[in-house]
Amino acid sequence: METSAAASPEAFLAMLAGIVGASQVLTREEDVARHVSDWRRRYPGRARAVVRPANTQEVSRVVAACAAHGVPIVPQGGNTGLVGGSTPDASGTEVVLSLSRMNAVRSVDPLDGSLTLEAGCTVLAAQEAAAAAGRLFPLSLASEGSATIGGVLSTNAGGEQVLRYGNARDLALGLEVVLPDGRILEALTALRKDNTGYDLKHLFIGGEGTLGVITAATFKLFAPPRKVATAWVAVRDPQAAVELLARLTGAVGERVTAFELIGREALSQVLAHAGPGMRNPLADAPAWAVLFDVSEASARLDPTPAVEEVLGAAMDDGLVADAVLAATGAQAHALWALREHVPEAQRLDGPSIKHDISVAVSRIPAFIAEADAALQALMPGIRICCFGHVGDGNLHYNQSKPAGMADADFLAREDAVHDAVHAIAARLQGSISAEHGIGRLKQSALLHHKPAVALDLMARIKQAVDPANLFNPGRLLPRDRLSSHQEPSR
Repeated sequence: METSAAASPEAFLAMLAGIVGASQVLTREEDVARHVSDWRRRYPGRARAVVRPANTQEVSRVVAACAAHGVPIVPQGGNTGLVGGSTPDASGTEVVLSLSRMNAVRSVDPLDGSLTLEAGCTVLAAQEAAAAAGRLFPLSLASEGSATIGGVLSTNAGGEQVLRYGNARDLALGLEVVLPDGRILEALTALRKDNTGYDLKHLFIGGEGTLGVITAATFKLFAPPRKVATAWVAVRDPQAAVELLARLTGAVGERVTAFELIGREALSQVLAHAGPGMRNPLADAPAWAVLFDVSEASARLDPTPAVEEVLGAAMDDGLVADAVLAATGAQAHALWALREHVPEAQRLDGPSIKHDISVAVSRIPAFIAEADAALQALMPGIRICCFGHVGDGNLHYNQSKPAGMADADFLAREDAVHDAVHAIAARLQGSISAEHGIGRLKQSALLHHKPAVALDLMARIKQAVDPANLFNPGRLLPRDRLSSHQEPSR
Protein backbone atom coordinates (compact mmCIF):
# COMPACT_ATOMS: atom_id res chain seq x y z
CA MET A 1 0.00 0.00 0.00
CA GLU A 2 1.40 3.38 -0.93
CA THR A 3 1.67 6.38 1.34
CA SER A 4 -1.23 8.79 1.38
CA ALA A 5 -1.32 11.84 -0.85
CA ALA A 6 -0.49 13.95 2.18
CA ALA A 7 3.04 12.58 2.29
CA SER A 8 5.27 11.91 -0.70
CA PRO A 9 7.80 9.06 -0.42
CA GLU A 10 10.51 11.62 0.30
CA ALA A 11 8.40 13.36 2.94
CA PHE A 12 7.58 10.03 4.58
CA LEU A 13 11.25 9.10 4.85
CA ALA A 14 11.97 12.54 6.26
CA MET A 15 9.28 11.92 8.85
CA LEU A 16 10.98 8.67 9.89
CA ALA A 17 14.35 10.45 9.98
CA GLY A 18 12.82 12.98 12.34
CA ILE A 19 12.02 10.14 14.74
CA VAL A 20 15.19 8.02 14.67
CA GLY A 21 17.75 10.35 13.06
CA ALA A 22 18.71 10.57 9.40
CA SER A 23 21.64 8.17 9.81
CA GLN A 24 19.26 5.45 11.02
CA VAL A 25 17.01 5.48 7.95
CA LEU A 26 18.94 3.41 5.43
CA THR A 27 18.08 3.50 1.75
CA ARG A 28 21.35 3.06 -0.16
CA GLU A 29 21.81 -0.36 -1.69
CA GLU A 30 25.09 -1.05 0.06
CA ASP A 31 23.58 -0.10 3.44
CA VAL A 32 20.43 -2.21 3.17
CA ALA A 33 21.96 -5.27 1.47
CA ARG A 34 22.26 -7.45 4.57
CA HIS A 35 18.71 -6.62 5.63
CA VAL A 36 16.90 -7.49 2.40
CA SER A 37 18.01 -11.10 1.90
CA ASP A 38 17.82 -14.04 4.27
CA TRP A 39 20.73 -16.16 5.49
CA ARG A 40 20.12 -18.83 2.86
CA ARG A 41 19.58 -16.21 0.12
CA ARG A 42 16.27 -17.80 -0.78
CA TYR A 43 14.09 -14.74 -0.20
CA PRO A 44 15.76 -11.57 -1.55
CA GLY A 45 13.63 -8.45 -1.65
CA ARG A 46 13.57 -4.66 -1.78
CA ALA A 47 12.84 -2.28 1.07
CA ARG A 48 11.41 1.22 1.04
CA ALA A 49 13.90 1.79 3.85
CA VAL A 50 15.57 0.06 6.78
CA VAL A 51 14.75 1.95 9.97
CA ARG A 52 16.80 1.39 13.12
CA PRO A 53 15.15 2.81 16.26
CA ALA A 54 17.09 3.17 19.49
CA ASN A 55 14.33 2.54 22.03
CA THR A 56 10.73 1.47 22.47
CA GLN A 57 9.35 4.99 22.20
CA GLU A 58 11.00 5.39 18.81
CA VAL A 59 9.58 2.04 17.70
CA SER A 60 6.14 3.23 18.79
CA ARG A 61 6.43 6.46 16.82
CA VAL A 62 7.78 4.72 13.71
CA VAL A 63 4.95 2.19 13.81
CA ALA A 64 2.35 4.91 14.31
CA ALA A 65 3.75 6.83 11.33
CA CYS A 66 3.65 3.73 9.14
CA ALA A 67 0.10 2.96 10.27
CA ALA A 68 -1.05 6.49 9.48
CA HIS A 69 0.34 6.23 5.95
CA GLY A 70 -0.53 2.60 5.22
CA VAL A 71 3.09 1.45 5.01
CA PRO A 72 3.72 -2.24 5.80
CA ILE A 73 6.42 -3.16 8.32
CA VAL A 74 8.75 -6.16 8.45
CA PRO A 75 10.26 -6.54 11.95
CA GLN A 76 13.79 -7.91 11.86
CA GLY A 77 16.24 -9.17 14.45
CA GLY A 78 19.41 -11.03 13.55
CA ASN A 79 17.95 -12.16 10.20
CA THR A 80 18.95 -15.77 10.87
CA GLY A 81 15.53 -17.25 10.04
CA LEU A 82 15.08 -20.16 7.64
CA VAL A 83 11.54 -19.66 6.34
CA GLY A 84 11.57 -16.21 4.72
CA GLY A 85 9.75 -14.44 7.54
CA SER A 86 12.01 -11.45 8.23
CA THR A 87 12.99 -10.00 4.86
CA PRO A 88 10.98 -7.65 2.63
CA ASP A 89 9.16 -8.80 -0.46
CA ALA A 90 9.99 -7.62 -3.98
CA SER A 91 7.52 -4.71 -4.02
CA GLY A 92 9.85 -2.13 -2.48
CA THR A 93 6.96 -0.80 -0.39
CA GLU A 94 7.80 -2.39 2.97
CA VAL A 95 9.83 -0.79 5.75
CA VAL A 96 12.25 -3.12 7.49
CA LEU A 97 12.21 -2.32 11.21
CA SER A 98 15.60 -3.45 12.50
CA LEU A 99 15.91 -3.72 16.28
CA SER A 100 19.69 -4.19 16.19
CA ARG A 101 20.36 -0.98 18.15
CA MET A 102 18.04 -2.03 20.96
CA ASN A 103 20.46 -4.41 22.65
CA ALA A 104 20.55 -3.33 26.29
CA VAL A 105 20.35 -5.70 29.24
CA ARG A 106 17.85 -3.85 31.39
CA SER A 107 18.12 -5.93 34.54
CA VAL A 108 19.32 -9.19 36.02
CA ASP A 109 17.76 -10.28 39.31
CA PRO A 110 19.25 -13.46 40.82
CA LEU A 111 16.68 -13.40 43.64
CA ASP A 112 13.75 -13.29 41.25
CA GLY A 113 15.60 -15.58 38.90
CA SER A 114 14.82 -13.23 36.04
CA LEU A 115 16.55 -11.41 33.20
CA THR A 116 15.09 -8.49 31.22
CA LEU A 117 16.59 -7.61 27.87
CA GLU A 118 15.79 -5.59 24.79
CA ALA A 119 14.82 -7.43 21.65
CA GLY A 120 18.06 -6.71 19.79
CA CYS A 121 20.21 -8.56 22.33
CA THR A 122 21.70 -11.72 20.93
CA VAL A 123 21.06 -15.03 22.61
CA LEU A 124 24.77 -15.18 23.41
CA ALA A 125 24.61 -11.77 25.12
CA ALA A 126 21.71 -13.05 27.22
CA GLN A 127 23.72 -16.11 28.24
CA GLU A 128 26.68 -13.92 29.19
CA ALA A 129 24.54 -11.50 31.22
CA ALA A 130 23.04 -14.38 33.17
CA ALA A 131 26.42 -16.02 33.73
CA ALA A 132 27.86 -12.76 35.09
CA ALA A 133 25.16 -12.91 37.78
CA GLY A 134 25.83 -16.56 38.55
CA ARG A 135 22.75 -17.81 36.74
CA LEU A 136 21.93 -19.75 33.58
CA PHE A 137 19.96 -18.54 30.57
CA PRO A 138 19.39 -21.94 28.98
CA LEU A 139 18.25 -21.10 25.46
CA SER A 140 21.05 -22.34 23.21
CA LEU A 141 21.20 -22.75 19.44
CA ALA A 142 23.79 -22.81 16.69
CA SER A 143 23.09 -19.20 15.63
CA GLU A 144 23.16 -17.79 19.17
CA GLY A 145 25.90 -15.31 18.33
CA SER A 146 23.65 -13.53 15.84
CA ALA A 147 20.07 -14.64 16.58
CA THR A 148 18.30 -12.03 18.71
CA ILE A 149 15.83 -12.23 21.55
CA GLY A 150 13.02 -10.69 19.53
CA GLY A 151 13.55 -13.16 16.73
CA VAL A 152 13.69 -16.28 18.88
CA LEU A 153 10.52 -15.23 20.68
CA SER A 154 8.73 -14.43 17.43
CA THR A 155 9.43 -17.94 16.17
CA ASN A 156 9.25 -19.63 19.58
CA ALA A 157 12.72 -21.08 19.04
CA GLY A 158 13.80 -24.12 20.96
CA GLY A 159 17.41 -25.13 20.54
CA GLU A 160 19.43 -27.81 22.21
CA GLN A 161 18.21 -27.70 25.83
CA VAL A 162 14.43 -27.78 25.37
CA LEU A 163 14.33 -31.24 26.91
CA ARG A 164 15.14 -29.84 30.34
CA TYR A 165 14.25 -26.14 30.23
CA GLY A 166 11.60 -25.76 27.54
CA ASN A 167 11.53 -23.55 24.47
CA ALA A 168 11.31 -19.75 24.27
CA ARG A 169 7.63 -19.75 25.21
CA ASP A 170 8.36 -21.70 28.39
CA LEU A 171 11.20 -19.38 29.38
CA ALA A 172 9.39 -16.05 28.85
CA LEU A 173 7.74 -14.39 31.84
CA GLY A 174 6.74 -11.07 30.33
CA LEU A 175 6.93 -8.94 27.20
CA GLU A 176 6.96 -5.36 26.04
CA VAL A 177 5.26 -5.10 22.64
CA VAL A 178 4.47 -2.30 20.22
CA LEU A 179 1.08 -2.93 18.62
CA PRO A 180 0.17 -2.17 14.99
CA ASP A 181 -1.36 1.19 15.92
CA GLY A 182 1.75 2.28 17.83
CA ARG A 183 0.45 1.65 21.33
CA ILE A 184 2.78 -0.10 23.78
CA LEU A 185 1.71 -3.19 25.69
CA GLU A 186 3.76 -3.02 28.89
CA ALA A 187 3.82 -6.46 30.46
CA LEU A 188 7.45 -6.93 31.52
CA THR A 189 6.53 -8.85 34.62
CA ALA A 190 8.73 -11.34 36.46
CA LEU A 191 5.68 -13.01 38.01
CA ARG A 192 5.51 -16.79 37.87
CA LYS A 193 1.76 -16.70 38.53
CA ASP A 194 -0.72 -14.18 37.09
CA ASN A 195 -4.20 -15.54 36.50
CA THR A 196 -5.92 -12.34 35.35
CA GLY A 197 -7.45 -13.36 32.06
CA TYR A 198 -5.89 -14.16 28.73
CA ASP A 199 -2.11 -14.52 28.86
CA LEU A 200 -1.52 -12.05 26.03
CA LYS A 201 2.20 -12.65 25.68
CA HIS A 202 1.47 -15.96 24.00
CA LEU A 203 -0.15 -14.15 21.08
CA PHE A 204 3.18 -12.61 20.20
CA ILE A 205 5.48 -15.53 21.02
CA GLY A 206 5.45 -17.60 17.86
CA GLY A 207 3.46 -14.90 16.05
CA GLU A 208 6.35 -14.19 13.63
CA GLY A 209 5.93 -10.43 13.93
CA THR A 210 2.43 -10.48 12.46
CA LEU A 211 0.66 -9.12 15.55
CA GLY A 212 3.21 -6.81 17.16
CA VAL A 213 6.87 -5.91 17.55
CA ILE A 214 8.46 -7.41 20.65
CA THR A 215 10.80 -4.74 22.03
CA ALA A 216 11.85 -6.34 25.33
CA ALA A 217 11.28 -9.50 27.32
CA THR A 218 11.73 -10.93 30.81
CA PHE A 219 12.97 -14.51 31.08
CA LYS A 220 13.39 -17.16 33.74
CA LEU A 221 16.90 -17.91 34.95
CA PHE A 222 18.20 -21.12 36.49
CA ALA A 223 21.03 -22.36 38.64
CA PRO A 224 23.99 -23.14 36.38
CA PRO A 225 25.16 -26.74 36.12
CA ARG A 226 28.23 -27.50 38.23
CA LYS A 227 28.97 -30.84 36.59
CA VAL A 228 28.07 -32.04 33.10
CA ALA A 229 28.55 -35.47 31.58
CA THR A 230 28.78 -35.16 27.79
CA ALA A 231 28.79 -38.28 25.61
CA TRP A 232 28.98 -39.10 21.90
CA VAL A 233 27.40 -42.49 21.35
CA ALA A 234 27.11 -44.75 18.32
CA VAL A 235 23.64 -46.29 18.44
CA ARG A 236 22.26 -49.22 16.49
CA ASP A 237 19.45 -47.20 14.86
CA PRO A 238 16.92 -44.45 15.71
CA GLN A 239 14.86 -46.93 17.75
CA ALA A 240 17.92 -47.61 19.90
CA ALA A 241 18.38 -43.84 20.36
CA VAL A 242 14.82 -43.48 21.65
CA GLU A 243 15.28 -46.44 23.99
CA LEU A 244 18.57 -45.01 25.27
CA LEU A 245 16.82 -41.72 26.02
CA ALA A 246 14.20 -43.58 28.05
CA ARG A 247 16.89 -45.40 30.01
CA LEU A 248 18.76 -42.18 30.74
CA THR A 249 15.69 -40.32 31.94
CA GLY A 250 14.73 -43.35 34.02
CA ALA A 251 18.14 -43.23 35.70
CA VAL A 252 18.74 -39.50 36.16
CA GLY A 253 15.36 -37.86 35.49
CA GLU A 254 15.29 -34.21 34.45
CA ARG A 255 19.09 -34.04 34.53
CA VAL A 256 19.08 -35.12 30.86
CA THR A 257 19.58 -31.64 29.47
CA ALA A 258 20.08 -32.29 25.77
CA PHE A 259 19.76 -35.37 23.57
CA GLU A 260 20.62 -34.97 19.88
CA LEU A 261 20.44 -37.50 17.05
CA ILE A 262 23.00 -37.14 14.24
CA GLY A 263 22.92 -39.19 11.06
CA ARG A 264 26.01 -40.26 9.12
CA GLU A 265 25.41 -37.81 6.25
CA ALA A 266 25.21 -34.86 8.67
CA LEU A 267 28.51 -35.80 10.32
CA SER A 268 30.17 -36.46 6.96
CA GLN A 269 29.27 -32.99 5.72
CA VAL A 270 30.68 -31.40 8.87
CA LEU A 271 33.94 -33.31 8.56
CA ALA A 272 34.16 -32.36 4.87
CA HIS A 273 33.32 -28.67 5.11
CA ALA A 274 33.67 -27.31 8.64
CA GLY A 275 37.45 -27.05 8.83
CA PRO A 276 40.48 -29.03 9.98
CA GLY A 277 39.60 -28.79 13.67
CA MET A 278 36.69 -31.20 13.27
CA ARG A 279 37.26 -34.92 13.70
CA ASN A 280 35.20 -38.04 14.19
CA PRO A 281 35.01 -38.79 17.95
CA LEU A 282 34.94 -42.55 17.28
CA ALA A 283 37.09 -44.91 15.21
CA ASP A 284 34.25 -45.55 12.75
CA ALA A 285 31.52 -43.31 11.36
CA PRO A 286 28.29 -44.90 12.61
CA ALA A 287 25.05 -44.70 10.68
CA TRP A 288 23.55 -42.99 13.73
CA ALA A 289 25.07 -41.20 16.69
CA VAL A 290 23.65 -39.51 19.75
CA LEU A 291 25.16 -36.53 21.54
CA PHE A 292 23.80 -35.86 25.00
CA ASP A 293 24.41 -33.82 28.14
CA VAL A 294 23.45 -34.89 31.64
CA SER A 295 23.94 -31.96 34.00
CA GLU A 296 23.82 -31.46 37.74
CA ALA A 297 23.45 -28.14 39.55
CA SER A 298 24.82 -29.44 42.84
CA ALA A 299 28.60 -29.47 43.22
CA ARG A 300 28.23 -32.47 45.54
CA LEU A 301 26.78 -34.80 42.92
CA ASP A 302 28.43 -36.23 39.82
CA PRO A 303 26.17 -37.64 37.08
CA THR A 304 29.01 -39.49 35.35
CA PRO A 305 28.74 -42.85 37.21
CA ALA A 306 25.03 -43.09 36.42
CA VAL A 307 25.70 -42.26 32.75
CA GLU A 308 28.45 -44.88 32.56
CA GLU A 309 26.15 -47.48 34.08
CA VAL A 310 23.38 -46.75 31.58
CA LEU A 311 25.78 -46.85 28.63
CA GLY A 312 27.34 -50.10 29.82
CA ALA A 313 23.97 -51.80 30.08
CA ALA A 314 22.94 -50.43 26.68
CA MET A 315 26.10 -51.87 25.13
CA ASP A 316 25.37 -55.26 26.68
CA ASP A 317 21.87 -55.14 25.18
CA GLY A 318 23.06 -54.15 21.70
CA LEU A 319 21.61 -50.64 21.67
CA VAL A 320 25.02 -48.96 21.75
CA ALA A 321 28.06 -49.98 19.69
CA ASP A 322 30.61 -47.49 21.01
CA ALA A 323 30.76 -44.35 23.10
CA VAL A 324 33.11 -41.63 24.28
CA LEU A 325 32.64 -39.51 27.40
CA ALA A 326 34.20 -36.05 27.42
CA ALA A 327 36.91 -35.86 30.08
CA THR A 328 37.21 -32.07 30.02
CA GLY A 329 35.16 -29.04 29.14
CA ALA A 330 37.25 -28.57 26.01
CA GLN A 331 36.43 -32.08 24.85
CA ALA A 332 32.73 -31.50 25.49
CA HIS A 333 32.93 -28.26 23.50
CA ALA A 334 34.57 -30.12 20.61
CA LEU A 335 31.79 -32.69 20.57
CA TRP A 336 29.10 -30.02 20.52
CA ALA A 337 30.94 -28.13 17.80
CA LEU A 338 30.28 -31.08 15.49
CA ARG A 339 26.55 -30.77 16.07
CA GLU A 340 26.46 -26.99 15.87
CA HIS A 341 28.29 -26.88 12.53
CA VAL A 342 25.80 -29.11 10.72
CA PRO A 343 23.67 -26.27 9.24
CA GLU A 344 26.69 -24.34 7.97
CA ALA A 345 28.31 -27.49 6.60
CA GLN A 346 25.18 -28.32 4.65
CA ARG A 347 25.09 -24.79 3.23
CA LEU A 348 28.69 -25.18 2.07
CA ASP A 349 27.90 -28.57 0.58
CA GLY A 350 25.43 -27.01 -1.85
CA PRO A 351 21.70 -26.44 -2.18
CA SER A 352 19.53 -28.12 0.41
CA ILE A 353 15.90 -28.71 1.20
CA LYS A 354 15.09 -28.19 4.87
CA HIS A 355 12.41 -29.53 7.16
CA ASP A 356 11.76 -28.80 10.82
CA ILE A 357 9.22 -31.42 11.85
CA SER A 358 8.16 -32.81 15.18
CA VAL A 359 6.46 -36.03 16.17
CA ALA A 360 6.00 -37.82 19.46
CA VAL A 361 9.40 -39.12 20.57
CA SER A 362 8.24 -42.74 20.24
CA ARG A 363 7.35 -42.14 16.58
CA ILE A 364 10.73 -40.77 15.49
CA PRO A 365 11.97 -44.16 14.20
CA ALA A 366 8.79 -44.63 12.16
CA PHE A 367 9.05 -41.14 10.70
CA ILE A 368 12.67 -41.61 9.62
CA ALA A 369 12.01 -45.01 8.09
CA GLU A 370 8.93 -43.88 6.16
CA ALA A 371 10.41 -40.58 5.02
CA ASP A 372 13.70 -42.15 3.94
CA ALA A 373 11.87 -44.72 1.83
CA ALA A 374 9.52 -42.16 0.29
CA LEU A 375 12.31 -39.78 -0.71
CA GLN A 376 14.56 -42.48 -2.14
CA ALA A 377 11.63 -43.61 -4.28
CA LEU A 378 11.00 -40.01 -5.33
CA MET A 379 14.64 -39.13 -6.02
CA PRO A 380 17.06 -42.08 -5.99
CA GLY A 381 20.40 -41.17 -4.45
CA ILE A 382 19.07 -38.19 -2.49
CA ARG A 383 21.23 -37.61 0.58
CA ILE A 384 19.34 -37.39 3.87
CA CYS A 385 20.93 -35.02 6.37
CA CYS A 386 18.97 -35.94 9.47
CA PHE A 387 19.82 -34.47 12.86
CA GLY A 388 18.15 -32.69 15.72
CA HIS A 389 16.53 -32.64 19.09
CA VAL A 390 15.24 -36.18 19.36
CA GLY A 391 14.77 -35.65 23.10
CA ASP A 392 11.77 -33.41 22.39
CA GLY A 393 10.68 -35.02 19.12
CA ASN A 394 12.06 -32.31 16.81
CA LEU A 395 14.08 -33.40 13.78
CA HIS A 396 15.82 -31.22 11.23
CA TYR A 397 15.22 -33.60 8.39
CA ASN A 398 17.10 -32.05 5.48
CA GLN A 399 18.12 -33.19 2.03
CA SER A 400 21.13 -32.61 -0.21
CA LYS A 401 21.19 -33.38 -3.92
CA PRO A 402 22.24 -36.75 -5.33
CA ALA A 403 25.77 -36.94 -6.72
CA GLY A 404 25.90 -35.53 -10.24
CA MET A 405 22.51 -33.83 -10.20
CA ALA A 406 22.34 -30.19 -11.28
CA ASP A 407 21.35 -27.68 -8.61
CA ALA A 408 18.39 -26.44 -10.65
CA ASP A 409 17.05 -29.96 -11.21
CA PHE A 410 17.28 -30.69 -7.49
CA LEU A 411 15.51 -27.51 -6.40
CA ALA A 412 12.85 -27.96 -9.08
CA ARG A 413 11.60 -30.94 -7.10
CA GLU A 414 11.58 -29.13 -3.75
CA ASP A 415 7.80 -28.92 -3.51
CA ALA A 416 7.44 -32.65 -4.10
CA VAL A 417 9.99 -33.37 -1.37
CA HIS A 418 8.21 -31.04 1.05
CA ASP A 419 4.85 -32.62 0.29
CA ALA A 420 6.17 -36.12 0.96
CA VAL A 421 7.88 -35.23 4.24
CA HIS A 422 5.03 -33.13 5.60
CA ALA A 423 2.44 -35.77 4.71
CA ILE A 424 4.33 -38.37 6.73
CA ALA A 425 4.72 -36.02 9.71
CA ALA A 426 1.00 -35.24 9.59
CA ARG A 427 0.04 -38.91 9.29
CA LEU A 428 2.05 -39.56 12.45
CA GLN A 429 0.16 -36.70 14.17
CA GLY A 430 3.20 -34.44 14.09
CA SER A 431 3.87 -30.85 13.10
CA ILE A 432 5.37 -29.39 9.92
CA SER A 433 7.18 -26.73 11.98
CA ALA A 434 8.67 -27.37 15.40
CA GLU A 435 10.74 -24.23 15.91
CA HIS A 436 11.54 -22.42 12.63
CA GLY A 437 8.09 -20.98 12.03
CA ILE A 438 6.03 -20.70 8.84
CA GLY A 439 7.18 -17.46 7.18
CA ARG A 440 6.69 -17.72 3.44
CA LEU A 441 8.26 -21.14 2.97
CA LYS A 442 5.62 -23.28 4.67
CA GLN A 443 2.37 -21.43 4.01
CA SER A 444 0.90 -23.97 1.61
CA ALA A 445 1.73 -26.81 4.02
CA LEU A 446 0.16 -24.87 6.88
CA LEU A 447 -3.07 -24.39 4.93
CA HIS A 448 -3.12 -28.05 3.96
CA HIS A 449 -2.36 -29.62 7.34
CA LYS A 450 -3.67 -27.14 9.94
CA PRO A 451 -7.30 -27.75 10.96
CA ALA A 452 -9.75 -25.34 9.34
CA VAL A 453 -11.09 -24.15 12.70
CA ALA A 454 -7.57 -23.28 13.88
CA LEU A 455 -6.85 -21.38 10.65
CA ASP A 456 -10.09 -19.45 11.04
CA LEU A 457 -9.24 -18.47 14.61
CA MET A 458 -5.73 -17.38 13.56
CA ALA A 459 -7.17 -15.19 10.80
CA ARG A 460 -9.70 -13.64 13.17
CA ILE A 461 -7.00 -12.81 15.72
CA LYS A 462 -4.87 -11.22 13.01
CA GLN A 463 -7.82 -9.16 11.78
CA ALA A 464 -8.67 -8.02 15.31
CA VAL A 465 -5.13 -6.94 16.23
CA ASP A 466 -3.90 -5.73 12.82
CA PRO A 467 -6.98 -4.95 10.70
CA ALA A 468 -4.95 -3.16 8.01
CA ASN A 469 -2.57 -6.15 7.72
CA LEU A 470 0.53 -3.96 7.95
CA PHE A 471 2.64 -6.14 10.26
CA ASN A 472 4.64 -8.70 8.31
CA PRO A 473 1.92 -9.08 5.67
CA GLY A 474 2.05 -12.25 3.61
CA ARG A 475 4.04 -14.14 6.23
CA LEU A 476 2.58 -16.93 8.36
CA LEU A 477 -0.96 -16.42 7.00
CA PRO A 478 -1.27 -15.65 3.27
CA ARG A 479 -2.89 -12.36 2.34
CA ASP A 480 -5.83 -14.02 0.61
CA ARG A 481 -6.54 -16.00 3.77
CA LEU A 482 -7.23 -12.73 5.57
CA SER A 483 -9.35 -11.04 2.91
CA SER A 484 -12.45 -13.03 3.83
CA HIS A 485 -12.21 -11.68 7.37
CA GLN A 486 -12.10 -8.00 6.42
CA GLU A 487 -14.90 -5.93 7.86
CA PRO A 488 -17.53 -4.94 5.27
CA SER A 489 -17.28 -1.35 4.11
CA ARG A 490 -19.79 1.10 5.52
